[in-house]
Amino acid sequence: MLAVPELPEVETVRRGLEPLLTGATLVDAGSHASAKFTPALEARGATVTGVGRRGKYLLTALDDGRRLVIHLGMTGQLRVDADADRPDPYDRAWWLLDDGRRLGFRDVRRFGRLAVVGDDLTALPTLAALGPEPFDEAFTPESLWQGLRRSRIRVKTQLLGQRVVAGVGNIYADEALWRAGIHPGARQVSRPAAARLHRAVVGVLAEGIEHGGTTLRDYRTVDGGEGENQHRLDCYGRSGLPCSRCGTTLRRAVVDARGTTWCPSCQRR
Repeated sequence: MLAVPELPEVETVRRGLEPLLTGATLVDAGSHASAKFTPALEARGATVTGVGRRGKYLLTALDDGRRLVIHLGMTGQLRVDADADRPDPYDRAWWLLDDGRRLGFRDVRRFGRLAVVGDDLTALPTLAALGPEPFDEAFTPESLWQGLRRSRIRVKTQLLGQRVVAGVGNIYADEALWRAGIHPGARQVSRPAAARLHRAVVGVLAEGIEHGGTTLRDYRTVDGGEGENQHRLDCYGRSGLPCSRCGTTLRRAVVDARGTTWCPSCQRR
């Protein structure tokens, strides 16, 4: 089962990388020939001052005021290796650190991408279009309801669109909608339902971070380990099994080109 790393997975990677990279200078770099990965070379010579995140993007702050933006794609993994002479054949970009360690960006299917930008993150359209972070004060039940009511697009598709809230993907959208009791195909959501969904989004993302993210196939933490959240999912990937809340068999269908699981009893239209 393939899944793009979502906010909890990216935040877990960020927390793992920050103490390993802060203060390190990128003395050399290399990349795959694809233009998606050659920006790795632009960071050569800079010193890392911190590692941040926006939505599903890692933002590596450099001492010259720029940021190395990393999107893991579907199969992307980042690791810091003490043995710089042991490259991985699936590394699409790499950086040699001033203490001899090596930061590698492994991406088997090459769906990830890199960019180097200045302080103005709006220079990247995908970042400029992101909605509020789920743990920021700007994300409120009212902001979510107002965002959802502006469109007749299905509620799950709106969550995946990143405009009403940043960082939610297929896994956590299914989980949040199940927890809030909202059908993923609903085109209108009441204010009380939006308040439930707000609590659910914040809750499932926080729990995903607490448990190190969800490993279904490719996602790995910086030390190469797996997350634990896959053992705590109530809805995503559980079609054909009984709902843990009511016992009804969970169903699966394609909603706007995305595989979707829901409970026909708990999540009525």
